[in-house]
Amino acid sequence: MTSGTAAPPADLSDHRRHIAPHVMVYLFAFVPFVALVAAVPLAWGWGLTWLDVGLTAGFYVLTMLGVTVGFHRYFTHGAFRARRGLRIALAVAGSMAVQGPIRHWVADHRRHHAFADKEGDPHSPWAFGTSPVALVRGFWHAHMGWIFERSLTNQRRFTPDLLDDADMRAVHRWFTPLTVISLGAPPLIGGLVSWSWWGALTAFFWASLVRVGLSHHVAWSTNSICHLVGERPWSARDRSTNVWLLAIPSMGESWHNLHHADPTSARHGVGRGQLDISARTIWLFEKLGWASHVKWPTARRLERLAARVS
Repeated sequence: MTSGTAAPPADLSDHRRHIAPHVMVYLFAFVPFVALVAAVPLAWGWGLTWLDVGLTAGFYVLTMLGVTVGFHRYFTHGAFRARRGLRIALAVAGSMAVQGPIRHWVADHRRHHAFADKEGDPHSPWAFGTSPVALVRGFWHAHMGWIFERSLTNQRRFTPDLLDDADMRAVHRWFTPLTVISLGAPPLIGGLVSWSWWGALTAFFWASLVRVGLSHHVAWSTNSICHLVGERPWSARDRSTNVWLLAIPSMGESWHNLHHADPTSARHGVGRGQLDISARTIWLFEKLGWASHVKWPTARRLERLAARVS
């Protein structure tokens, strides 16, 4: 960002987060992170069973796809149309990722695309300049610092469709109960399957705390790493990049350069070997008749986008 950039409209934010939910933001940002750090030594010969691995993987895939396919490609960008049952299921699964209520998430991301890497972008790593110190500060801001801002993106401006949708209003209101379910289901299953309190405790540690911490930092890496380093084979008006190392854990979101070049595309990874699990999931929904009007990238469109790369 440069000082010469025109000031963004004044109505980007319209209110501040109340103190109680703001405290919860800190809690859910740092407690899973501490568990994620502790997971490395604890996994070495202690406290990890195959049941924990299965629960962690299952809830990770379910909730991450709820964000990538649901919150992101469907609700934010309209990359396909979905039947009502699928719409609600995607909204519920995305809410269980504990990345914020659906209207907050979608409003922030639509705002990000409207002002990507410019003044007004809620989480650009280039917000403070291009010096080494500024980029370190920008990385922290883009990765997770921005979530501690109390000002909230204007939903009437960025998500009028969700405000007018009764189903999405209900899912938004149910964010706290869905968070409780997301954190409580793994220990319930682990305790019942192992028939022990210890099984419930380890399932809570791995499939609740560690899973949420891992999914948070993978998702946040798209905002930070994928706007700082990586390849830029497509012509986007910002500094978005492709980072292959994050492709599998991000479910294909780290093919971020094409996404910013063609935001409504249902597929982000289009090259040889560019695995995009979210796109494959949308393809499956289409085959099952649950999704339609999918905006798949075309060869002509890709040629135009690639041709403008300098």
